[in-house]
Amino acid sequence: MESLPIHLLDKADGQLLPWKYQVEAAERFGVTVAIVEGIALERGIMPARYQRNRTIIDVGNQLVLFRSSVAVIGCGGLGGYVVEELARLGVGRIVVIDPDVFEEHNLNRQLFSTPENLGTAKVAAAAGRIAAVNPAVAVVPVQAAFSPENGPGLLEGCQVVVDALDSIQVRLELAEVCTELNLPLVHGAIAGWFGHVATQLPGDDTVQTIYRAWTGGKGVEQTLGNPSFTPAVVASLEVAEVCKLLLGQGTLLQGRQLIIDLLSMEMNVINVS
Repeated sequence: MESLPIHLLDKADGQLLPWKYQVEAAERFGVTVAIVEGIALERGIMPARYQRNRTIIDVGNQLVLFRSSVAVIGCGGLGGYVVEELARLGVGRIVVIDPDVFEEHNLNRQLFSTPENLGTAKVAAAAGRIAAVNPAVAVVPVQAAFSPENGPGLLEGCQVVVDALDSIQVRLELAEVCTELNLPLVHGAIAGWFGHVATQLPGDDTVQTIYRAWTGGKGVEQTLGNPSFTPAVVASLEVAEVCKLLLGQGTLLQGRQLIIDLLSMEMNVINVS
């Protein structure tokens, strides 16, 4: 009887496995497309959906991404783009944490919001969207607010955490939990034309330093609002940091804050200390 790995090698076209054969193999051998993807990558076969990754992410690194787990805290303007980009990148497991449902004011910028799913839990919409975009990715939807109490359980098994929150208080709590769990945290924030990104590694206090002048209340996002493009820009930068963390490549924004001004189209990096 033909084995699944031999079948995949036979179907691969120039070391690329077309999606139709990935689905066919899953049905023939009674497994999920995720299992097929993992076996293909282990045998040096790249699922064809990732072929445009190959210049910067080889098949070995694609396997690393597939075996990785990333937690995204918040599934609104920032979080929706982060989740989708991680899934398209090929990160195998994404834990999405958000207590909210979609409201009409989300429609201008939140990727998973549509008129049809107003009132739908954001994490449920994320799971449905990613099941359609990349069925090999496992999305774990958690409709709950992150807190210091539930944080350790929610982040169990994750290698990287992404901050897509809109509350400074919860951001600071998230940073503390990540420090306790020895987890890297990619932080992003948006407001109007502006945003910033930073990466906090275990032992750093980057997020606390950024918000050292904060004494309470809502962040500037509440007054400046957000257009459609700002979260997409900042989320993409966050995903780039996640990719570098998972693959151990490139230079991170550790101890540095990338400040983005889309109105004057300027980006500046400052040291955070």
